[in-house]
Amino acid sequence: MTTPGKELLFLALGGSDEIGMNVNLYGCEGKWIMVDLGLTFAGADYPGVELVLPDLEFIEARKKDLLGIILTHGHEDHIGAVPYLAAELDVPLFATPFTATLIGRKLEEEGILNDVDLQVLPLDGSVDLGPFKCRFVPLAHSIPEMSAVEIDTPYGRIFHTGDWKLDEEPVLGTPATADELTAIGDKGVLALVCDSTNAFNPSESGSEGSVYEDLLKSVKEAKGRVLVTSFASNAARMQTLANVARAAGRKLCFAGRSIDRIVKAAQANGYLKNLPDQVDWDGVDGLKRHEVMIVATGGQGEARAALARIAEGNHPISLEEGDTVIFSSKQIPGNEVAIGRVMNNLARRNIRTVTEKQVHIHVSGHPGQPELEAMYGWIRPEILVPVHGERRHMAEQARFGLSKGVPRAIVQSNGDVVRLAPNGPEIVGKERTGRLVLDGEEIVPADGITMNERRKLSINGHMALAAAISASTGKVRDIELRLQGIPLDGEDREQFIEDAIHAARDAAEGKAADKEKLREALRLAVRREATDWTGKKPVVDVMILSVD
Repeated sequence: MTTPGKELLFLALGGSDEIGMNVNLYGCEGKWIMVDLGLTFAGADYPGVELVLPDLEFIEARKKDLLGIILTHGHEDHIGAVPYLAAELDVPLFATPFTATLIGRKLEEEGILNDVDLQVLPLDGSVDLGPFKCRFVPLAHSIPEMSAVEIDTPYGRIFHTGDWKLDEEPVLGTPATADELTAIGDKGVLALVCDSTNAFNPSESGSEGSVYEDLLKSVKEAKGRVLVTSFASNAARMQTLANVARAAGRKLCFAGRSIDRIVKAAQANGYLKNLPDQVDWDGVDGLKRHEVMIVATGGQGEARAALARIAEGNHPISLEEGDTVIFSSKQIPGNEVAIGRVMNNLARRNIRTVTEKQVHIHVSGHPGQPELEAMYGWIRPEILVPVHGERRHMAEQARFGLSKGVPRAIVQSNGDVVRLAPNGPEIVGKERTGRLVLDGEEIVPADGITMNERRKLSINGHMALAAAISASTGKVRDIELRLQGIPLDGEDREQFIEDAIHAARDAAEGKAADKEKLREALRLAVRREATDWTGKKPVVDVMILSVD
Protein backbone atom coordinates (compact mmCIF):
# COMPACT_ATOMS: atom_id res chain seq x y z
CA MET A 1 0.00 0.00 0.00
CA THR A 2 1.63 3.23 -1.17
CA THR A 3 1.22 5.98 1.42
CA PRO A 4 3.32 9.11 0.96
CA GLY A 5 5.46 9.95 3.98
CA LYS A 6 7.75 12.93 4.38
CA GLU A 7 8.30 13.04 0.64
CA LEU A 8 6.74 14.23 -2.59
CA LEU A 9 5.41 11.54 -4.92
CA PHE A 10 4.02 11.62 -8.47
CA LEU A 11 1.81 8.88 -9.89
CA ALA A 12 0.05 8.92 -13.26
CA LEU A 13 -3.07 6.76 -13.48
CA GLY A 14 -3.55 7.82 -17.11
CA GLY A 15 -2.00 10.05 -19.76
CA SER A 16 1.55 8.67 -19.68
CA ASP A 17 2.59 6.34 -22.53
CA GLU A 18 -0.62 7.52 -24.22
CA ILE A 19 -2.31 10.70 -25.43
CA GLY A 20 -5.61 11.04 -23.62
CA MET A 21 -7.25 9.95 -20.35
CA ASN A 22 -5.10 12.22 -18.19
CA VAL A 23 -5.15 11.50 -14.45
CA ASN A 24 -2.20 12.62 -12.31
CA LEU A 25 -1.71 12.23 -8.56
CA TYR A 26 0.64 14.06 -6.20
CA GLY A 27 1.27 12.59 -2.76
CA CYS A 28 2.76 14.23 0.30
CA GLU A 29 2.62 13.57 4.07
CA GLY A 30 -0.12 10.96 3.82
CA LYS A 31 -2.35 12.97 1.47
CA TRP A 32 -3.04 13.08 -2.25
CA ILE A 33 -4.39 15.55 -4.78
CA MET A 34 -5.48 14.74 -8.33
CA VAL A 35 -4.86 16.89 -11.39
CA ASP A 36 -7.36 16.18 -14.20
CA LEU A 37 -9.80 13.31 -14.68
CA GLY A 38 -10.08 12.61 -18.38
CA LEU A 39 -11.17 9.90 -20.77
CA THR A 40 -10.20 8.66 -24.20
CA PHE A 41 -12.21 7.41 -27.15
CA ALA A 42 -12.52 3.76 -28.05
CA GLY A 43 -11.24 2.21 -31.24
CA ALA A 44 -12.03 -1.07 -32.97
CA ASP A 45 -10.50 -3.01 -30.07
CA TYR A 46 -13.53 -2.06 -27.95
CA PRO A 47 -16.52 -3.15 -30.07
CA GLY A 48 -19.76 -1.43 -29.19
CA VAL A 49 -18.06 1.14 -26.95
CA GLU A 50 -17.29 4.83 -27.45
CA LEU A 51 -15.77 6.01 -24.16
CA VAL A 52 -12.80 4.59 -22.25
CA LEU A 53 -12.30 5.67 -18.62
CA PRO A 54 -9.34 5.35 -16.24
CA ASP A 55 -9.47 2.68 -13.57
CA LEU A 56 -9.13 4.61 -10.30
CA GLU A 57 -8.83 1.54 -8.07
CA PHE A 58 -5.61 2.88 -6.49
CA ILE A 59 -7.03 6.20 -5.31
CA GLU A 60 -10.52 4.85 -4.61
CA ALA A 61 -8.91 2.62 -1.97
CA ARG A 62 -7.37 5.77 -0.46
CA LYS A 63 -10.11 8.29 -1.09
CA LYS A 64 -10.18 9.30 2.59
CA ASP A 65 -6.70 10.72 1.93
CA LEU A 66 -7.64 12.44 -1.36
CA LEU A 67 -8.10 16.16 -0.75
CA GLY A 68 -9.42 17.41 -4.09
CA ILE A 69 -9.34 17.31 -7.89
CA ILE A 70 -7.93 20.22 -9.89
CA LEU A 71 -9.07 20.50 -13.52
CA THR A 72 -6.66 22.31 -15.84
CA HIS A 73 -9.04 22.84 -18.80
CA GLY A 74 -12.17 21.64 -20.52
CA HIS A 75 -10.97 19.11 -23.09
CA GLU A 76 -12.48 15.63 -22.81
CA ASP A 77 -9.12 13.98 -22.16
CA HIS A 78 -8.88 16.12 -19.00
CA ILE A 79 -12.48 16.36 -17.71
CA GLY A 80 -14.43 13.71 -19.62
CA ALA A 81 -14.47 11.10 -16.82
CA VAL A 82 -15.72 13.54 -14.19
CA PRO A 83 -19.46 12.77 -14.60
CA TYR A 84 -18.80 9.02 -14.33
CA LEU A 85 -16.18 8.79 -11.57
CA ALA A 86 -16.01 12.00 -9.51
CA ALA A 87 -19.07 11.38 -7.33
CA GLU A 88 -17.58 8.13 -6.06
CA LEU A 89 -14.41 9.93 -4.95
CA ASP A 90 -16.52 12.43 -2.95
CA VAL A 91 -13.99 15.29 -2.90
CA PRO A 92 -14.26 18.89 -4.10
CA LEU A 93 -13.43 19.77 -7.72
CA PHE A 94 -11.69 23.05 -8.61
CA ALA A 95 -11.88 24.72 -12.03
CA THR A 96 -11.94 28.15 -13.67
CA PRO A 97 -15.34 29.53 -14.77
CA PHE A 98 -15.44 28.30 -18.39
CA THR A 99 -14.14 24.84 -17.47
CA ALA A 100 -16.57 24.69 -14.55
CA THR A 101 -19.44 25.57 -16.89
CA LEU A 102 -18.57 22.62 -19.16
CA ILE A 103 -18.24 20.29 -16.17
CA GLY A 104 -21.45 21.54 -14.57
CA ARG A 105 -23.46 20.86 -17.70
CA LYS A 106 -22.03 17.34 -17.91
CA LEU A 107 -22.98 16.70 -14.29
CA GLU A 108 -26.45 18.09 -14.93
CA GLU A 109 -26.94 15.80 -17.92
CA GLU A 110 -26.05 12.84 -15.70
CA GLY A 111 -28.41 14.07 -12.99
CA ILE A 112 -25.66 14.36 -10.36
CA LEU A 113 -25.02 18.11 -10.27
CA ASN A 114 -26.01 18.25 -6.59
CA ASP A 115 -23.89 15.22 -5.74
CA VAL A 116 -20.54 16.77 -6.71
CA ASP A 117 -18.86 19.71 -4.95
CA LEU A 118 -17.74 21.81 -7.93
CA GLN A 119 -15.92 24.96 -6.82
CA VAL A 120 -15.18 27.80 -9.25
CA LEU A 121 -11.86 29.63 -8.94
CA PRO A 122 -10.82 32.79 -10.80
CA LEU A 123 -8.30 32.57 -13.63
CA ASP A 124 -5.36 33.08 -11.25
CA GLY A 125 -7.15 31.55 -8.28
CA SER A 126 -5.55 29.48 -5.56
CA VAL A 127 -6.60 26.86 -3.04
CA ASP A 128 -4.80 25.24 -0.12
CA LEU A 129 -5.32 21.50 0.23
CA GLY A 130 -3.44 20.14 3.22
CA PRO A 131 0.29 20.25 2.42
CA PHE A 132 -0.45 21.38 -1.17
CA LYS A 133 -0.79 25.08 -1.96
CA CYS A 134 -2.17 25.23 -5.51
CA ARG A 135 -2.48 28.19 -7.87
CA PHE A 136 -3.82 28.42 -11.41
CA VAL A 137 -1.51 30.00 -14.00
CA PRO A 138 -3.18 30.88 -17.34
CA LEU A 139 -1.49 29.46 -20.45
CA ALA A 140 -2.52 29.42 -24.11
CA HIS A 141 -4.10 26.33 -25.65
CA SER A 142 -6.84 25.46 -28.13
CA ILE A 143 -9.62 26.04 -25.59
CA PRO A 144 -10.30 28.99 -23.28
CA GLU A 145 -8.93 29.16 -19.75
CA MET A 146 -6.26 26.49 -19.97
CA SER A 147 -4.53 26.71 -16.59
CA ALA A 148 -1.21 25.30 -15.49
CA VAL A 149 -1.03 24.48 -11.78
CA GLU A 150 1.72 25.76 -9.52
CA ILE A 151 1.83 23.36 -6.56
CA ASP A 152 3.89 24.39 -3.55
CA THR A 153 4.69 21.65 -1.00
CA PRO A 154 7.06 21.32 1.98
CA TYR A 155 9.38 19.31 -0.29
CA GLY A 156 9.48 21.51 -3.36
CA ARG A 157 7.42 23.35 -5.94
CA ILE A 158 5.81 21.66 -8.94
CA PHE A 159 4.82 23.41 -12.16
CA HIS A 160 2.27 21.16 -13.85
CA THR A 161 1.70 22.63 -17.33
CA GLY A 162 -1.41 20.82 -18.50
CA ASP A 163 -1.77 21.26 -22.28
CA TRP A 164 -0.18 24.47 -23.50
CA LYS A 165 1.56 26.47 -26.19
CA LEU A 166 3.00 29.95 -26.55
CA ASP A 167 0.78 32.38 -28.42
CA GLU A 168 1.36 36.07 -28.96
CA GLU A 169 -2.11 36.45 -30.48
CA PRO A 170 -4.39 33.93 -28.74
CA VAL A 171 -7.64 35.67 -29.87
CA LEU A 172 -9.37 34.70 -26.60
CA GLY A 173 -7.84 34.94 -23.14
CA THR A 174 -4.63 36.37 -21.72
CA PRO A 175 -1.93 33.79 -20.96
CA ALA A 176 0.87 34.38 -18.47
CA THR A 177 3.75 36.44 -19.78
CA ALA A 178 7.40 35.48 -19.93
CA ASP A 179 8.02 37.74 -16.94
CA GLU A 180 5.30 36.03 -14.90
CA LEU A 181 6.65 32.58 -15.71
CA THR A 182 10.19 33.73 -14.95
CA ALA A 183 8.97 34.93 -11.55
CA ILE A 184 7.72 31.40 -10.84
CA GLY A 185 11.13 30.04 -11.77
CA ASP A 186 12.79 32.62 -9.52
CA LYS A 187 10.99 31.06 -6.53
CA GLY A 188 12.63 27.73 -7.31
CA VAL A 189 10.89 24.85 -9.08
CA LEU A 190 11.66 21.27 -8.17
CA ALA A 191 9.82 19.63 -11.08
CA LEU A 192 8.28 20.67 -14.37
CA VAL A 193 5.57 18.16 -15.31
CA CYS A 194 5.12 18.94 -18.98
CA ASP A 195 3.04 18.27 -22.11
CA SER A 196 5.00 16.10 -24.60
CA THR A 197 2.58 15.93 -27.56
CA ASN A 198 4.74 17.88 -30.04
CA ALA A 199 8.15 17.04 -28.61
CA PHE A 200 9.41 16.01 -32.05
CA ASN A 201 8.27 19.24 -33.72
CA PRO A 202 11.29 21.50 -34.41
CA SER A 203 9.04 24.50 -35.03
CA GLU A 204 6.76 26.62 -32.89
CA SER A 205 3.10 25.70 -32.96
CA GLY A 206 2.05 29.11 -34.25
CA SER A 207 -0.41 31.72 -33.11
CA GLU A 208 -4.17 31.33 -33.30
CA GLY A 209 -4.37 34.80 -34.82
CA SER A 210 -2.09 33.76 -37.68
CA VAL A 211 -4.72 31.57 -39.37
CA TYR A 212 -7.12 34.44 -40.03
CA GLU A 213 -5.64 35.69 -43.31
CA ASP A 214 -5.55 32.32 -45.09
CA LEU A 215 -8.98 31.37 -43.79
CA LEU A 216 -10.37 34.65 -45.11
CA LYS A 217 -8.61 34.19 -48.45
CA SER A 218 -9.95 30.64 -48.78
CA VAL A 219 -13.51 31.73 -48.02
CA LYS A 220 -13.35 34.70 -50.39
CA GLU A 221 -12.05 32.49 -53.21
CA ALA A 222 -14.99 30.11 -52.80
CA LYS A 223 -17.77 30.63 -55.34
CA GLY A 224 -20.60 28.74 -53.70
CA ARG A 225 -21.58 27.67 -50.23
CA VAL A 226 -18.70 27.33 -47.75
CA LEU A 227 -18.48 24.93 -44.83
CA VAL A 228 -15.60 25.14 -42.35
CA THR A 229 -14.96 22.33 -39.91
CA SER A 230 -12.77 22.59 -36.83
CA PHE A 231 -12.48 21.26 -33.29
CA ALA A 232 -15.65 22.40 -31.53
CA SER A 233 -13.81 23.08 -28.27
CA ASN A 234 -11.53 25.66 -29.90
CA ALA A 235 -13.63 28.68 -29.02
CA ALA A 236 -10.85 30.98 -30.26
CA ARG A 237 -11.19 29.37 -33.71
CA MET A 238 -14.94 29.93 -33.50
CA GLN A 239 -14.18 33.63 -32.92
CA THR A 240 -11.70 33.67 -35.81
CA LEU A 241 -14.25 32.04 -38.11
CA ALA A 242 -16.92 34.50 -36.99
CA ASN A 243 -14.55 37.34 -37.93
CA VAL A 244 -13.88 35.66 -41.28
CA ALA A 245 -17.60 35.35 -42.03
CA ARG A 246 -18.13 39.04 -41.26
CA ALA A 247 -15.18 40.14 -43.41
CA ALA A 248 -16.28 37.89 -46.28
CA GLY A 249 -19.82 39.27 -46.16
CA ARG A 250 -21.38 35.94 -45.27
CA LYS A 251 -23.92 35.09 -42.61
CA LEU A 252 -22.79 32.52 -40.04
CA CYS A 253 -24.41 29.17 -39.29
CA PHE A 254 -23.20 26.89 -36.49
CA ALA A 255 -24.06 23.24 -37.18
CA GLY A 256 -23.46 20.59 -34.53
CA ARG A 257 -24.47 20.04 -30.92
CA SER A 258 -20.90 20.13 -29.62
CA ILE A 259 -20.29 23.52 -31.26
CA ASP A 260 -23.56 24.79 -29.84
CA ARG A 261 -22.54 23.65 -26.34
CA ILE A 262 -19.14 25.32 -26.55
CA VAL A 263 -20.54 28.58 -27.95
CA LYS A 264 -23.17 28.79 -25.20
CA ALA A 265 -20.61 27.98 -22.48
CA ALA A 266 -18.21 30.58 -23.91
CA GLN A 267 -20.87 33.26 -24.09
CA ALA A 268 -21.94 32.50 -20.52
CA ASN A 269 -18.39 33.39 -19.46
CA GLY A 270 -17.95 36.54 -21.49
CA TYR A 271 -16.45 35.12 -24.70
CA LEU A 272 -17.83 35.13 -28.26
CA LYS A 273 -19.97 38.17 -27.56
CA ASN A 274 -19.33 39.89 -30.87
CA LEU A 275 -20.61 37.43 -33.48
CA PRO A 276 -21.96 38.44 -36.91
CA ASP A 277 -25.50 37.80 -38.09
CA GLN A 278 -26.39 34.14 -37.74
CA VAL A 279 -28.89 31.81 -39.35
CA ASP A 280 -30.08 28.42 -38.19
CA TRP A 281 -30.21 25.29 -40.31
CA ASP A 282 -33.65 26.09 -41.65
CA GLY A 283 -32.52 29.55 -42.72
CA VAL A 284 -29.55 28.37 -44.80
CA ASP A 285 -31.59 27.35 -47.84
CA GLY A 286 -33.27 30.74 -47.88
CA LEU A 287 -29.94 32.41 -48.69
CA LYS A 288 -27.96 32.51 -51.90
CA ARG A 289 -25.06 30.07 -51.79
CA HIS A 290 -22.40 32.78 -51.60
CA GLU A 291 -24.16 34.49 -48.68
CA VAL A 292 -23.55 31.88 -45.95
CA MET A 293 -20.61 30.24 -44.16
CA ILE A 294 -21.38 27.11 -42.16
CA VAL A 295 -19.21 26.04 -39.23
CA ALA A 296 -19.73 22.34 -38.56
CA THR A 297 -18.40 19.51 -36.44
CA GLY A 298 -16.92 16.33 -37.91
CA GLY A 299 -13.44 17.24 -39.13
CA GLN A 300 -12.11 13.97 -37.71
CA GLY A 301 -14.54 11.89 -39.76
CA GLU A 302 -16.95 11.13 -36.91
CA ALA A 303 -19.79 9.16 -38.48
CA ARG A 304 -22.59 10.90 -36.56
CA ALA A 305 -21.19 14.43 -36.76
CA ALA A 306 -22.71 17.08 -39.02
CA LEU A 307 -20.03 17.01 -41.74
CA ALA A 308 -20.23 13.25 -42.34
CA ARG A 309 -24.01 13.44 -42.66
CA ILE A 310 -23.79 16.46 -44.96
CA ALA A 311 -21.21 14.65 -47.11
CA GLU A 312 -23.60 11.70 -47.39
CA GLY A 313 -26.56 13.98 -48.23
CA ASN A 314 -28.26 12.97 -44.98
CA HIS A 315 -28.58 16.34 -43.22
CA PRO A 316 -30.90 19.36 -43.38
CA ILE A 317 -27.94 21.40 -44.69
CA SER A 318 -26.91 20.43 -48.22
CA LEU A 319 -23.82 20.93 -50.34
CA GLU A 320 -23.57 20.61 -54.09
CA GLU A 321 -21.06 20.75 -56.92
CA GLY A 322 -18.96 23.90 -56.72
CA ASP A 323 -19.26 24.32 -52.94
CA THR A 324 -16.18 24.26 -50.66
CA VAL A 325 -15.34 22.48 -47.41
CA ILE A 326 -12.39 23.87 -45.43
CA PHE A 327 -10.74 21.58 -42.85
CA SER A 328 -9.42 24.04 -40.25
CA SER A 329 -7.99 21.20 -38.18
CA LYS A 330 -5.26 18.58 -38.24
CA GLN A 331 -5.83 14.87 -38.69
CA ILE A 332 -5.53 13.09 -35.36
CA PRO A 333 -3.49 9.88 -35.83
CA GLY A 334 -5.87 6.97 -36.22
CA ASN A 335 -8.60 9.04 -37.90
CA GLU A 336 -7.11 9.03 -41.39
CA VAL A 337 -9.48 6.39 -42.79
CA ALA A 338 -12.60 8.06 -41.38
CA ILE A 339 -11.53 11.50 -42.63
CA GLY A 340 -10.67 10.04 -46.02
CA ARG A 341 -14.15 8.52 -46.24
CA VAL A 342 -15.74 11.94 -45.69
CA MET A 343 -13.42 13.62 -48.19
CA ASN A 344 -14.13 10.94 -50.80
CA ASN A 345 -17.88 11.41 -50.35
CA LEU A 346 -17.38 15.13 -50.95
CA ALA A 347 -15.16 14.51 -53.99
CA ARG A 348 -17.77 12.23 -55.57
CA ARG A 349 -20.09 15.24 -55.65
CA ASN A 350 -17.37 17.59 -56.99
CA ILE A 351 -17.22 19.54 -53.75
CA ARG A 352 -13.83 21.19 -53.28
CA THR A 353 -11.84 20.54 -50.09
CA VAL A 354 -9.11 22.70 -48.56
CA THR A 355 -6.83 21.40 -45.78
CA GLU A 356 -4.05 22.72 -43.57
CA LYS A 357 -1.54 20.93 -45.84
CA GLN A 358 -2.42 23.39 -48.62
CA VAL A 359 -2.78 26.68 -46.75
CA HIS A 360 -2.13 27.97 -43.24
CA ILE A 361 -5.57 27.45 -41.68
CA HIS A 362 -4.71 25.53 -38.50
CA VAL A 363 -2.22 25.70 -35.63
CA SER A 364 -1.58 23.13 -32.91
CA GLY A 365 -2.42 23.70 -29.28
CA HIS A 366 0.74 21.98 -28.01
CA PRO A 367 4.34 23.19 -27.69
CA GLY A 368 7.04 22.47 -30.25
CA GLN A 369 10.70 22.35 -29.30
CA PRO A 370 11.29 26.15 -29.34
CA GLU A 371 8.40 26.61 -26.90
CA LEU A 372 9.62 23.79 -24.67
CA GLU A 373 13.07 25.35 -24.59
CA ALA A 374 11.60 28.72 -23.66
CA MET A 375 9.61 27.16 -20.81
CA TYR A 376 12.71 25.38 -19.49
CA GLY A 377 14.50 28.74 -19.45
CA TRP A 378 11.73 30.53 -17.57
CA ILE A 379 10.87 27.80 -15.05
CA ARG A 380 14.40 26.38 -14.63
CA PRO A 381 13.29 23.11 -13.02
CA GLU A 382 15.62 20.72 -11.26
CA ILE A 383 13.64 17.80 -12.69
CA LEU A 384 11.69 17.34 -15.93
CA VAL A 385 8.77 14.85 -15.88
CA PRO A 386 7.29 14.45 -19.36
CA VAL A 387 3.60 13.47 -19.49
CA HIS A 388 0.76 13.67 -22.04
CA GLY A 389 2.37 11.62 -24.78
CA GLU A 390 3.14 8.20 -26.09
CA ARG A 391 6.40 6.72 -24.86
CA ARG A 392 8.33 8.07 -27.85
CA HIS A 393 7.06 11.61 -27.21
CA MET A 394 7.96 11.52 -23.53
CA ALA A 395 11.36 9.98 -24.16
CA GLU A 396 12.11 12.64 -26.77
CA GLN A 397 11.13 15.45 -24.44
CA ALA A 398 13.35 14.00 -21.69
CA ARG A 399 16.26 13.84 -24.13
CA PHE A 400 15.55 17.34 -25.42
CA GLY A 401 15.25 18.81 -21.92
CA LEU A 402 18.56 17.34 -20.82
CA SER A 403 20.20 18.70 -23.96
CA LYS A 404 18.92 22.19 -23.05
CA GLY A 405 20.34 22.19 -19.56
CA VAL A 406 17.63 20.67 -17.36
CA PRO A 407 19.68 18.83 -14.73
CA ARG A 408 17.55 15.68 -14.42
CA ALA A 409 14.67 14.01 -16.25
CA ILE A 410 12.66 10.85 -15.72
CA VAL A 411 10.48 8.92 -18.17
CA GLN A 412 7.68 7.18 -16.31
CA SER A 413 4.62 5.17 -17.25
CA ASN A 414 1.12 4.93 -15.85
CA GLY A 415 1.43 3.21 -12.48
CA ASP A 416 5.04 4.18 -11.77
CA VAL A 417 5.37 5.74 -8.32
CA VAL A 418 7.98 8.48 -8.73
CA ARG A 419 9.63 10.03 -5.69
CA LEU A 420 10.44 13.62 -6.64
CA ALA A 421 11.86 14.58 -3.25
CA PRO A 422 13.94 13.99 -1.30
CA ASN A 423 16.72 12.59 -3.48
CA GLY A 424 14.65 12.28 -6.64
CA PRO A 425 13.65 11.51 -9.19
CA GLU A 426 13.38 7.78 -8.61
CA ILE A 427 10.78 5.17 -9.43
CA VAL A 428 10.10 3.58 -6.04
CA GLY A 429 7.07 1.42 -6.77
CA LYS A 430 4.52 0.18 -9.26
CA GLU A 431 0.75 0.38 -8.79
CA ARG A 432 -1.96 -1.25 -10.85
CA THR A 433 -3.60 0.93 -13.48
CA GLY A 434 -6.12 -0.01 -16.10
CA ARG A 435 -9.06 0.98 -18.21
CA LEU A 436 -12.79 0.89 -17.84
CA VAL A 437 -15.34 1.27 -20.61
CA LEU A 438 -18.73 2.94 -20.60
CA ASP A 439 -20.88 0.24 -22.19
CA GLY A 440 -24.41 1.54 -22.55
CA GLU A 441 -25.13 2.83 -19.05
CA GLU A 442 -22.76 0.43 -17.30
CA ILE A 443 -19.06 0.85 -16.49
CA VAL A 444 -17.16 -2.43 -16.88
CA PRO A 445 -13.48 -3.43 -17.04
CA ALA A 446 -11.94 -2.96 -20.48
CA ASP A 447 -10.28 -6.38 -20.17
CA GLY A 448 -13.15 -8.10 -18.34
CA ILE A 449 -15.59 -10.83 -19.31
CA THR A 450 -17.99 -8.55 -21.20
CA MET A 451 -15.44 -7.06 -23.56
CA ASN A 452 -13.57 -10.33 -24.06
CA GLU A 453 -16.83 -12.07 -24.98
CA ARG A 454 -17.70 -9.28 -27.41
CA ARG A 455 -14.28 -9.42 -29.04
CA LYS A 456 -14.68 -13.17 -29.55
CA LEU A 457 -18.13 -12.66 -31.04
CA SER A 458 -16.88 -9.93 -33.38
CA ILE A 459 -14.02 -12.10 -34.60
CA ASN A 460 -15.56 -15.56 -34.78
CA GLY A 461 -19.34 -15.14 -34.81
CA HIS A 462 -21.98 -17.01 -32.84
CA MET A 463 -24.08 -20.15 -33.12
CA ALA A 464 -27.12 -21.10 -31.03
CA LEU A 465 -28.17 -24.73 -30.92
CA ALA A 466 -31.40 -26.01 -29.37
CA ALA A 467 -31.86 -29.76 -28.82
CA ALA A 468 -35.20 -31.34 -27.87
CA ILE A 469 -34.79 -34.53 -25.80
CA SER A 470 -37.61 -37.01 -25.32
CA ALA A 471 -38.43 -37.28 -21.64
CA SER A 472 -39.63 -40.88 -22.06
CA THR A 473 -36.93 -42.37 -24.32
CA GLY A 474 -34.01 -40.04 -23.60
CA LYS A 475 -33.29 -39.72 -27.32
CA VAL A 476 -32.73 -36.55 -29.29
CA ARG A 477 -35.92 -35.76 -31.18
CA ASP A 478 -35.05 -32.50 -32.88
CA ILE A 479 -32.15 -30.06 -33.27
CA GLU A 480 -32.22 -26.48 -34.53
CA LEU A 481 -29.19 -24.31 -35.30
CA ARG A 482 -29.02 -20.55 -35.83
CA LEU A 483 -25.97 -18.65 -37.06
CA GLN A 484 -24.81 -15.06 -36.55
CA GLY A 485 -21.67 -13.67 -38.12
CA ILE A 486 -20.51 -17.00 -39.57
CA PRO A 487 -18.93 -16.41 -43.03
CA LEU A 488 -21.35 -18.59 -45.00
CA ASP A 489 -24.09 -17.50 -47.37
CA GLY A 490 -26.69 -19.00 -49.66
CA GLU A 491 -26.46 -22.71 -50.42
CA ASP A 492 -23.23 -23.06 -48.43
CA ARG A 493 -25.01 -21.79 -45.33
CA GLU A 494 -27.86 -24.24 -45.78
CA GLN A 495 -25.49 -27.15 -46.40
CA PHE A 496 -23.39 -26.26 -43.37
CA ILE A 497 -26.43 -26.19 -41.09
CA GLU A 498 -27.45 -29.62 -42.42
CA ASP A 499 -23.94 -31.04 -41.84
CA ALA A 500 -23.63 -29.45 -38.39
CA ILE A 501 -26.98 -30.85 -37.24
CA HIS A 502 -25.96 -34.27 -38.51
CA ALA A 503 -22.67 -34.02 -36.56
CA ALA A 504 -24.59 -32.95 -33.48
CA ARG A 505 -26.91 -35.98 -33.70
CA ASP A 506 -23.92 -38.32 -33.96
CA ALA A 507 -22.27 -36.64 -30.96
CA ALA A 508 -25.45 -36.95 -28.89
CA GLU A 509 -25.63 -40.76 -29.14
CA GLY A 510 -25.52 -42.34 -25.71
CA LYS A 511 -25.13 -39.06 -23.82
CA ALA A 512 -28.73 -37.94 -23.28
CA ALA A 513 -28.78 -39.18 -19.70
CA ASP A 514 -26.17 -36.62 -18.60
CA LYS A 515 -27.27 -33.16 -19.75
CA GLU A 516 -23.92 -31.49 -19.11
CA LYS A 517 -21.99 -34.11 -21.07
CA LEU A 518 -24.59 -33.86 -23.81
CA ARG A 519 -24.36 -30.06 -23.86
CA GLU A 520 -20.57 -30.13 -24.21
CA ALA A 521 -20.67 -32.85 -26.89
CA LEU A 522 -23.14 -30.84 -28.95
CA ARG A 523 -21.12 -27.63 -28.54
CA LEU A 524 -17.87 -29.23 -29.62
CA ALA A 525 -19.46 -31.06 -32.55
CA VAL A 526 -20.98 -27.99 -34.22
CA ARG A 527 -17.94 -25.82 -33.40
CA ARG A 528 -15.63 -28.41 -34.98
CA GLU A 529 -17.85 -28.47 -38.05
CA ALA A 530 -17.72 -24.67 -38.28
CA THR A 531 -13.92 -24.71 -38.01
CA ASP A 532 -13.67 -27.31 -40.77
CA TRP A 533 -15.92 -25.22 -43.03
CA THR A 534 -14.68 -21.70 -42.29
CA GLY A 535 -11.53 -21.77 -40.16
CA LYS A 536 -13.44 -19.86 -37.49
CA LYS A 537 -14.06 -20.97 -33.91
CA PRO A 538 -17.44 -19.40 -33.12
CA VAL A 539 -18.98 -18.97 -29.70
CA VAL A 540 -21.63 -21.71 -29.32
CA ASP A 541 -24.56 -21.63 -26.91
CA VAL A 542 -26.49 -24.87 -26.40
CA MET A 543 -30.00 -25.14 -24.98
CA ILE A 544 -31.45 -28.56 -24.09
CA LEU A 545 -35.23 -28.98 -23.75
CA SER A 546 -37.08 -32.00 -22.37
CA VAL A 547 -40.26 -32.79 -24.35
CA ASP A 548 -42.92 -35.54 -24.19
